[in-house]
Amino acid sequence: MMQHIPVFSVLIPLLAAPICLLLGRQKLCWVFSTLVSWVALYNAVLILDQVLASGAVRYFIGGWEPPWGIEIRIDTASALVLLIVTAISSIVMPYAGESIAKEVKPHLQPLYYTAHLLCLAGLCGILVTGDAFNLFVFLEISSLSTYTMVSLSSDRRCLTAAYQYLVMGTIGATFILIGVGLLYMKTGTLNMLDLANLIAEHGFSRTIKTGLAFILVGVSLKLALFPLHLWMPGAYTHAPSAVSAFLAATATKVAVYVMMRFIFTIFGKDYVFDEMGMDNILMVLAVVAIFNGSIMAIFQHNAKTLLAYSSVAQIGYIVLGISFASAMGLTSSLLHVFNHALMKASLFMALGAIFYRIGSVKIDDFRGLGKQMPWTMAAFSLGGLSLIGVPLTAGFVSKWYLVSASLQQGNWIVAALILGGSLLALVYVGRVIEVAYFKPADSDKVEVKEAPVGFLIPMWVVTLANLYFGIDTRLPVISATSAAELLFQGASHIGVMP
Repeated sequence: MMQHIPVFSVLIPLLAAPICLLLGRQKLCWVFSTLVSWVALYNAVLILDQVLASGAVRYFIGGWEPPWGIEIRIDTASALVLLIVTAISSIVMPYAGESIAKEVKPHLQPLYYTAHLLCLAGLCGILVTGDAFNLFVFLEISSLSTYTMVSLSSDRRCLTAAYQYLVMGTIGATFILIGVGLLYMKTGTLNMLDLANLIAEHGFSRTIKTGLAFILVGVSLKLALFPLHLWMPGAYTHAPSAVSAFLAATATKVAVYVMMRFIFTIFGKDYVFDEMGMDNILMVLAVVAIFNGSIMAIFQHNAKTLLAYSSVAQIGYIVLGISFASAMGLTSSLLHVFNHALMKASLFMALGAIFYRIGSVKIDDFRGLGKQMPWTMAAFSLGGLSLIGVPLTAGFVSKWYLVSASLQQGNWIVAALILGGSLLALVYVGRVIEVAYFKPADSDKVEVKEAPVGFLIPMWVVTLANLYFGIDTRLPVISATSAAELLFQGASHIGVMP
């Protein structure tokens, strides 16, 4: 049974999705989806333990070895992000029970849980597949499920947000498919490691360069890299709270993984950065994303929109680490993928609890919530401190590595810009905290109660994780360092495919 663990990562949620739809009742669907998420998390823990102990895991579908067959291949990078995705799903699912019951119409609630499981299957599939075309297929499974989840809110503005997300996501997927098609036309293979070897043999022709350009643009759309981020604010703002928490912590992180996989495993860092000069392009876009996203967040009146623009800035930090083209920079990116997932899950969960009680996430309506909902606002405040990068929080660790990677290259200007971006985060997080703690409650909201336990427990699990991994950094740092070293070496540590 242990030898089949890699394929279970996809099969468990994929087969569970139609079963969930057949269950039909909200309670049953919620319990079943929660159980499936926990099983997927247990499977991911086993995989990460195995990968850290004995190296990359390979599994051949139907016993057919690549390049003829489809391969599942999980190394440290994919195992780490797989753990993040399944852990966030396992935390969001218990939270979703009451949240979805309030924010989604009863007859649509089973559809939400089905779409969540399909999205989980797609995200896991992206992370474990060793085949470029199957990566596109799983990307579309997760994307179509995501569009559905965003559109299920009782707020009708979610339909416009979902449609915009659909259009932008489809354009991105089309670019990726064209890029993969160009690579296949030139090499005759879709296996990632085989692609890496054959691309190097072909000397990077014009066809392969064009394929790289299409893929990077498509992936940048999926991960919402500035200026291709316009779908994100609407999608995160108008989606149900549980959906915002899950997507902000997982979807863009998996897209970042896809970018890393194509750059470092398939094309190779020397070609992408040294010959094509993509490091400079990514660095400029990342820095602009940090400041544009942070400044836009400062002027928002809706807290969910504020966090959405904050995500644009945080994606900028992640891509900035990639642009350093160093093992330290890649380590900082992977660390921020892990830590940002914890931050945004905590923050969006807190906003979901607030919406459950007061029916609004406008910042002006947060007056007095520091006293009325102390546990919820404490969780939001701690998540905000991690977002800023205050010491003893997870956010500090990844930003420390990011600044260290910048100083390692003697780039003091970029290091200063990183610190400047953190100061802007202090401004927009501080706005929310100021209203909640230092302004009196409105007279018509004096009876606001703390969120139910079903909200508080999952919210505080991920909030405490922000603190724990800011103190005990062994798991994320060891995993991220190992993953970065392997990715930075490219495909050379695997050897030539048969």
